[in-house]
Amino acid sequence: MNSAQATATVPVGKAALIASVGSRGYADWTNPSHRLRRLLAEFIGMAGLTFVLSGGAAILARYGGHGLQPWQVVLVLSLVSGLWLLVAVYFLGDISAHFNPAMTLAFVLRRDMDLSMAAAYWMTQFAAGICGSLLARSFFGPAGNLAATTPQPGLAWQAVGFEAIITFGLVLMVLCLADGPKLDGPFVPLAVGGYIIAWGTMGGPFDGASMNPARSLGPDVAMGDLSTWWIYLIGPVIGAALAVAVTRLLRGSATAGEANAAEGTPLDQTN
Repeated sequence: MNSAQATATVPVGKAALIASVGSRGYADWTNPSHRLRRLLAEFIGMAGLTFVLSGGAAILARYGGHGLQPWQVVLVLSLVSGLWLLVAVYFLGDISAHFNPAMTLAFVLRRDMDLSMAAAYWMTQFAAGICGSLLARSFFGPAGNLAATTPQPGLAWQAVGFEAIITFGLVLMVLCLADGPKLDGPFVPLAVGGYIIAWGTMGGPFDGASMNPARSLGPDVAMGDLSTWWIYLIGPVIGAALAVAVTRLLRGSATAGEANAAEGTPLDQTN
């Protein structure tokens, strides 16, 4: 085969991505059924997170016994949220498993997703977070403040900095792990679950250790108090942006497989 023939057979564009990650790995955002699957996966994962957190806080407050210490509540909520995310990433990760607007922002900044796609993700994530907490309130009432995240009095900006740091670590970890083969294996779900449990337990008594604007918005809306939500928006946005910059220094530009992992994969193998 001469050089002209070799050049002619090199795939480009969509064909190159399919050659890299396989036909099943090509997520065609223009296909409505594929788009619906990814948004539905995001809704299930995010709504499940706020439901288990808000419901868990209310159940502990109402039925967990008297005299529970704040650290005990924080530990239990960190465990249930970390375990939920571990399970959700396992069974939804091949479709879409951001479950966090800050994570979606990171993929946008890394140019794995365009803004129209990200906007649909953000609307779905925020709506899901609200629905999960409202559903928990309908079952259990507003006990335990539905796991609303609040900073210590007078420490709002310190909480912003703390949220930026812990979100930076979360996003950096996911970006460094989420290439195709690792996403399909045990690494990302276990790492995400472990990270959430560790930092939730450590930072929960300080400011709730949210790392996720939608996770904080859900309980705030259900409780009717948005006065401190800005903290849990600004901090994670800063942390996600910093993580993208550091990831580029550590690993360079995203590969086709990593970009595909950001978008999710369709279930059809014919496209």
